[in-house]
Amino acid sequence: MTYIDSKVWEGQTLRGGWTNIVEPATGNVIGRVGVADAQDVAAAAKAAAVAQRDWAAASFEERAAVLRRAGALIEQHAAELQAWMVRETGSVGGMAGFGTYVASQECYEAAALASRPVGEILPTAQPRLSLLKRVPVGVVGVISPFNAPLILSSRSVAPALALGNAVLLKPDQRTAVSGGFLLAQIFADAGLPEGLLHVLPGGPPAGEALVTDPLIRVISFTGSTATGRLVAEMAGRHLKRVHLELGGNSALVVLDDAPLDAAVSAGAWASFLHQGQICMTAGRHIVHESIADSYVSALSAHASGLPVGDPATAEVAVGPLIDEKQREKVHGLVTSTVEAGARLAAGGTYDRLFYKPTVLDDVTTEMPAYAQEVFGPVAPVVRFSTLDEAAALAADSGYGLSLGILTRDVAKGLELAERIPTGIVHINDQTVNDEAVAPFGGVRDSGTGVRFGGGANLDAFTEQRWITVRGDIPPYPF
Repeated sequence: MTYIDSKVWEGQTLRGGWTNIVEPATGNVIGRVGVADAQDVAAAAKAAAVAQRDWAAASFEERAAVLRRAGALIEQHAAELQAWMVRETGSVGGMAGFGTYVASQECYEAAALASRPVGEILPTAQPRLSLLKRVPVGVVGVISPFNAPLILSSRSVAPALALGNAVLLKPDQRTAVSGGFLLAQIFADAGLPEGLLHVLPGGPPAGEALVTDPLIRVISFTGSTATGRLVAEMAGRHLKRVHLELGGNSALVVLDDAPLDAAVSAGAWASFLHQGQICMTAGRHIVHESIADSYVSALSAHASGLPVGDPATAEVAVGPLIDEKQREKVHGLVTSTVEAGARLAAGGTYDRLFYKPTVLDDVTTEMPAYAQEVFGPVAPVVRFSTLDEAAALAADSGYGLSLGILTRDVAKGLELAERIPTGIVHINDQTVNDEAVAPFGGVRDSGTGVRFGGGANLDAFTEQRWITVRGDIPPYPF
């Protein structure tokens, strides 16, 4: 199967018409996909509910085998899948390679879920057997974003399928191929029975239909905090469980004893990888005042030296932003921060969608590029003098996704981390990390806690049923 040249997505007949897939680096149309409307969602939900019954009744060996084959196919066709991600998302090669690696691992880890114990024996005061049994929720709705589409779709799709559910997947229309149709083709080739995975790119009407359809009982949403709030409100009105993995404005705290060269390299990676379009990107560099000048100078040199360009045609470190709207948002935050008194130490300019890695110094906490999630290759730097001040600065955010602390004193780093509410902490590493085996999720405006990875998937995609068994019917007083 040649995935990069496949036109399988063009054969998808949906009622909402068609939309073009535009290559961010060139502006060229490289494909088109069908657009789903509310009727498409309703029809897919009905078909999925029917197919799910047999899938839930299938043996765990059968479900696990499909997931293992899907992981192997992703590995086998990694180069082709990566080539598509580079063109559709603007990802550089290394990030695309990470995408296929994590997606394959998500499938392998999900395969292991299929054989996990499905329940437990509970204590009871009655002469009976009392059991807890996990059962599939039925049909799961997955809404995934543009920035890491293969990872962020497979992270929900794979465990939901492994645990006996059917899935309706709504990828971002801009990355509907690598976020949806390629994954569907992988699972079809892996032997997933028909009707269990539906790919429905679409706008707000399709999203609303997905959240409100009565046959869809769980919503797994990855995206912006603003949209996540709307999804949660809508799901709440329909008494649906919703798992939210939202935005971030993660802090990288650099203590005075951190080795400067290593700290700067970690800081550059954390802010400039994938053009800063990662929820875990370091959006706030909180640096001890004694080393801050040297840190800013070295980080600016890194930023100025990173090659920027089309990742499909050259070896570059930074590719294009996803579209003009995102570029304007990034540039608006940078320029308004400079106008507020920050110093532009590097970058701050762009050519088409190629935004140069940017370093902002003399930043204060109320400035836009520090206070808001930029989602672009921008590193604002704030100074601190004491650990109390560092803790206060890092904790002073509505977000709580990832945290990096760089120091030679690991115990001091762990102690500092205890004072900063986040779902993820990395001592002596930067903020952008992901493993299929690890719990993943944020707190506060970054989401509803750990909803992905390991045992969290069991809670996300199954229901718990209480069952009791007696040998005889007991007598009752009436």
